[in-house]
Amino acid sequence: MIFEIDLILLIVLLVVAVVALEVRSSLASIVLLGAYSFVMAGLFSALGAVDVALTEASLGAALTTLFYLLALRRLEGRKE
Repeated sequence: MIFEIDLILLIVLLVVAVVALEVRSSLASIVLLGAYSFVMAGLFSALGAVDVALTEASLGAALTTLFYLLALRRLEGRKE
């Protein structure tokens, strides 16, 4: 059962990574990279590294995505 969960998470991880590279919108790319970090946190948790999963979820998925979104908002404000 654990092997199937790991395999599903790895497939989702690869799909999210490829879609994040192929999408044209900066906002969509940022959201997909946040999703990538969140899936990585799930994979770490499934592998038993709960402390690493918690760190990845809080820093990788939440904080880094927030910083990217704030930077994008600031850059779009300069176009006007």
